[in-house]
Amino acid sequence: MGVEEALEFVDNLVFLKTGEHLDKTQRIILRHLWEDEKRTYQDIANSRGYTEAHLKAVGAELWHLLSKVLGEKVSKSTFQGVVQRFRTTQQSQKIPEIPNLVANDAKPQDLDSNFVGRDRQISELHTLVSGGAKVILIQGEGGVGKTTLARKYFKSQRFNFVLELWMATTEIQNITPVESVVEEWLRRYFNEEPGCDFGISLERLRRKLREQTTKIGVFIDNLETALDQNGKFLEYLRPYVELLRVLADPDVHSVTLVTSRERLRESSVEINLYPLEGLDDEAWREFFRRCHINCDCTILSEMCRAYGGNAKAMQILRGAILTDFYGDIHAYWQENCKYLLIERELKDLVASQFTRLEKNDLEAYRLLCRLGCYRYQDIPSVPIEGVLCLLWDVPEQQRRRVIKALQDLSLIEAKKGQYWLHPVIQDEAISRLRLVSEEWELVNRKAAEGWTQRVTVIKNITDALTALEAYYHYVEISDFELACDVIVQGRGKKWGTGLPLGSSFYQLGLLQKNFSVISRIIDYIESPERLIKLYNILGYTYRIIGCIREAIACYKKSEEILDNLDVKVIKISVVFNTGLCKLDLLEMEAAEDCFKSVCNLAKQDSNLDDYMAYAQCCLAFVKSSSNVREDAVYIAEDGFSAISSSTRVTFWGVVHSLITLCLTYKNLGDIKKSFDFCQKAISTSEENNFTQLKAKAISCLAGLYREEGEFTKAVFYHAEAVEILYKIGAKSNLAEAYYQFALTHQQMGEIDKSRENFMQAIALFNEMQAPRQVEKVQTAMERFGK
Repeated sequence: MGVEEALEFVDNLVFLKTGEHLDKTQRIILRHLWEDEKRTYQDIANSRGYTEAHLKAVGAELWHLLSKVLGEKVSKSTFQGVVQRFRTTQQSQKIPEIPNLVANDAKPQDLDSNFVGRDRQISELHTLVSGGAKVILIQGEGGVGKTTLARKYFKSQRFNFVLELWMATTEIQNITPVESVVEEWLRRYFNEEPGCDFGISLERLRRKLREQTTKIGVFIDNLETALDQNGKFLEYLRPYVELLRVLADPDVHSVTLVTSRERLRESSVEINLYPLEGLDDEAWREFFRRCHINCDCTILSEMCRAYGGNAKAMQILRGAILTDFYGDIHAYWQENCKYLLIERELKDLVASQFTRLEKNDLEAYRLLCRLGCYRYQDIPSVPIEGVLCLLWDVPEQQRRRVIKALQDLSLIEAKKGQYWLHPVIQDEAISRLRLVSEEWELVNRKAAEGWTQRVTVIKNITDALTALEAYYHYVEISDFELACDVIVQGRGKKWGTGLPLGSSFYQLGLLQKNFSVISRIIDYIESPERLIKLYNILGYTYRIIGCIREAIACYKKSEEILDNLDVKVIKISVVFNTGLCKLDLLEMEAAEDCFKSVCNLAKQDSNLDDYMAYAQCCLAFVKSSSNVREDAVYIAEDGFSAISSSTRVTFWGVVHSLITLCLTYKNLGDIKKSFDFCQKAISTSEENNFTQLKAKAISCLAGLYREEGEFTKAVFYHAEAVEILYKIGAKSNLAEAYYQFALTHQQMGEIDKSRENFMQAIALFNEMQAPRQVEKVQTAMERFGK
């Protein structure tokens, strides 16, 4: 079997078993290993722009999946042999060939008993896309089946992956800022760092969508929440218009489906409207036949007309008929037809189901209302633990029964151990839950505690966003202090000891997330300790993107609060981070004062030995820059010894200190030691996905090769560092990288290229309001003549 045949064969097997195709990353791994089973994840990662850790994680899940599908243990090394044996067995036993489920006439929706009567609509959507439509708005009433149709379209047309955006259904304040959405898409799906400016991030998304050779879907659900009465985006959500303009670009290789109960009326965006009506009599008849509910055509026609063919109404009716009337549709309709025909809207049907449930099963009713507290947005579904934690007042042995009761009535959606509410159901649930203020507060606290317990270690973006869900629940009940704790309290040891969620956000590249969540609560925080921690995280995030003055302002606010406190660990952090800002501005005297203060504070408390280590490394660099050689060497040796021995030093702190020591020994002319520290910094950065620090270390490496006269290597690494730092928008590091690149071209005699990079550095340093850095660059330019 050739690689393409093998991929299609495995993909069809997986689809038959799960109803889902292999995604882009899974296909990349299988393709490379089929061509050469000895290839390592690192090789594949290097060739395709992924990280080794990410591919290992995807691979582990993939082998587990294929083991289930093929009925035999599958691993990276045995995958090819197992597939070939399975194919040979199939042929020898004359088992019919697996049909090609991805042809245009395929109907994967047949695997879903809830999906009926939409073949024409999928065909019409396909026709719109074939005609060049990039953004299609599926408009219809709640419950008509907009979301299900969009999902089935993407699956039937075999999109490689789908970028999803779930709008909050009722709580407008919970809508995720579009800056955070784009930031996450770039990181998660394209292995691309977002820019510090939203416009830059949008352009990177546009470029990625244009470069793709595979089919990409974009799914935006429940858009109506973000619209005003005129069909335009609410004022503070106007940036969403810019995202839609990118998605509507005729040159992007993506298709965007948007669902909304209301029409979008933004003249600057080219939108193709697709009104969706209810299902017809025949679809309802087919649905109830699959559910083994026998009925005559007259009753089905009456029911279908009563609810306008609404798909969600059809499912709710199915649940009520099976559970409350033992499948007797005639008895159900005889009892309910007059009441339901008076109010034909789905909302009235939903309300009646809630009322009936309250009378018949109070525990299930309470759970349904409580489930309305979840956002179903960044994390669109809730694990079983998130459902169970809302049943605190139900005996443990009865909790599964309560959940099953809601499933039987089609009042809760479930798939693969994940649960969520249909938007129409959630509207009613949350409105009823809010009526009892004590219940509203208690439920949100229980949900927040559940999210916190679920994530003990932040390993990736999903972990970080899952942990953040607790924050939103605390904000809902105006408990801003506990919302703050979600951001600032230490969690797990993935990045070192007890690193806060806010720090994980800037390490994972989700800088906008820090800005949005902190700005929402910071004015309400009364605890000085919490407030200082927020300002520290905010300050560090500003420093990464090169807004040094804003970062220093955050640290000054922390200092003002600290005047009335005696919390050494907070004070030392503020002083140290202020010193880093001064270094970025090349204000060396002020930086030295800060690091000396850190050392003095650390001497007073052995529990602050991590900050002693960080400050000593920085202080050694300052001394080496002033050519105070003896002091620099002595302090550098102490600093390295400290970061090697302290148990409180974080991985982030280790890498930062290694880079600082690399620069120190470079200034001292000890190139061998500098190389050693630089290589350690790069390898540790790669192990922990520290993109910014890795790029900074690579820039250092380039400078070392320049010192050795190896200009070819130097140029290669300079270019790599500049590319990475430009992508992530790390302005201060990027400015220095351009400066170092210019020095290399200058030594090579390439004056035009040198000048070009010098000017790039000056422009960035001017944006940072760093006059001493600008002066440093201008002096270097004048050294060999302009």
